[in-house]
Amino acid sequence: MFPRTFRLSIGILCPKTFQFSMNSGIKYFPPPKNYDDIEIPERPRLRIYDKVPLYPPNLKPPKMQKRLRYMRGPEQLHNTLQLKQYGIVATSGGRLRHEHFEMARLQVARRLDMKRMFGIWRVDPPWQPVTKKGQGQRMGGGKGAIDHYVTPIKSGRIILEIAGKCEYAEVHDMLRIIAERLPFKAEPVSQEIMDKKIADEKWVEENNQNKYTLKYIMQNNMAGCHRYLSRYDHRWHGKYV
Repeated sequence: MFPRTFRLSIGILCPKTFQFSMNSGIKYFPPPKNYDDIEIPERPRLRIYDKVPLYPPNLKPPKMQKRLRYMRGPEQLHNTLQLKQYGIVATSGGRLRHEHFEMARLQVARRLDMKRMFGIWRVDPPWQPVTKKGQGQRMGGGKGAIDHYVTPIKSGRIILEIAGKCEYAEVHDMLRIIAERLPFKAEPVSQEIMDKKIADEKWVEENNQNKYTLKYIMQNNMAGCHRYLSRYDHRWHGKYV
């Protein structure tokens, strides 16, 4: 009895006693994207920006105040992708120096496939002067000398764009590295991501069931909030700094 049961168990465990039938259904994949309408320019790389703006030889470089309003609030003009593909968008205000332009340009030059991709700037070269006094100087004596130039950025501003015959996954790591090294908060985006973000904000605003929003609280001066809120809070209702 025991040898018979042992032979049966060995036969069941033997792979030769089992038969497998492979069944595969028909799979439908979406067609590849058509890039026939995309033209690669002669210079696909990002331009090299000057560190100091050019002035006429008979003009002394003017000095300027801080003008923090150039960094506050949302960007109203350059907040969409012109090429409708991929780019970097700022999520807060800040200033771009020449070092940041060079960092982004070198990253794009190393990682971009020039045969089928190209990049463009969406910001101006450094133009706003920033003055600085030497260490250890006394107060007074007038405004300091110009130390460097910057480009002020508002929230929602498109920094640069990448386009061509490529997918978002190919350029995501490059855009992420550049966005992490900028002096303000930024993120890589595509046209689909921006459209989804706008749709989500609209849906949340339409389906919000809590009437006690920050805008409602400010308008009704609840808990005396007008005593410590600034004019920028009343203008943008706490959304932008």
